[in-house]
Amino acid sequence: MTEYVHSEPPVRFERVDGHVALVILNRPRAHNAISGEMAALIDGMVKIVESDSTIRAAVFAAVGKSFCAGADLREVAAGRANDLRTADGGFAGFVFARRTKPWIAAVQGAAHGGGTEIALACDMIVAGEDASFGLTEAKRGLIAGAGGCYRIARALPPAIAIEIVTTAVPFGARRAYELGLVNRMAGTAEVSAEAVKLARTVAANCPLSVRESLGIARAALSLGEKELRALQDDAVERILAGPDVIEGATAFLEKRAPVWRS
Repeated sequence: MTEYVHSEPPVRFERVDGHVALVILNRPRAHNAISGEMAALIDGMVKIVESDSTIRAAVFAAVGKSFCAGADLREVAAGRANDLRTADGGFAGFVFARRTKPWIAAVQGAAHGGGTEIALACDMIVAGEDASFGLTEAKRGLIAGAGGCYRIARALPPAIAIEIVTTAVPFGARRAYELGLVNRMAGTAEVSAEAVKLARTVAANCPLSVRESLGIARAALSLGEKELRALQDDAVERILAGPDVIEGATAFLEKRAPVWRS
C-alpha cells in the first residue's frame, strides 16, 4: 500500500506568486519520516530554489498531522541510513545544503529528531498551536548529528539547549515561541498560509539586499566583530554598485512598488 497522498511523490514542489517556492513533505502515513527517495528529491528541490533567480524565498512544509518524525527507522534498521543523506545537503538533502535565500519552516504537529533539525536548518519557523519540537535521538542511542546539537545551542540559552539534547523530551510550540525559537504562531490549519505570508513579505524586498543581509546575520553566530565588519563592508560595496539602490529610492519618492533587477 502506498504511503503517498493520491499516489503523488513523497515530496512536492510548488510555486506561489512566482517568487515563493514550497517544498512539501508528502508522506503523512509515515509521519513524513525521511526516506532515501525523499532526501534525493529534497536535494534537487533545494538546488532549483538556489539556481532560479525568480525565487526569492522558500517554505519547507508538510502534509498530514506531523511535520516530520526524522529519519525513517525502517530504512535505518535495514542498513540504509546513509541513503537518508546526500553529499551536498546532508540529512534529508537539506540540513547542510548551500542556501543563500531565506527558508521558512511551516511546522504543524510533531517535528522530532531530524524534524527539529530540519526546522533548525531553516532561517525562520512558523509553528501551529499543536506543534512540538524535540531532539529525541538520545532515546535511540544516537545524537542529533544533523546539526541539531549545536544549532539548538546557538538558538537558545545554553542551559535550555543542554536540557533538550540530554533529556530527549519534546516541548510544545508555545514554549518554543517564548524561548525565541519560533517566529510566529498560527492555527494548525493556517501554518502553511502564515509561512507563505511571511515569505511573501521577504520576497517583496530587494533580493540582493535580502541575500547579503541574511549572509551577515548567519555569520554573526560564529564570526567576531572584525570579520563581520569586513563582510558588511563588502556587502555594502556590492549593494551600492547595483541598480536597486536607485530603484528603491525612486520608487519610494514616486510612491510605487519597486521593480527589482538583482
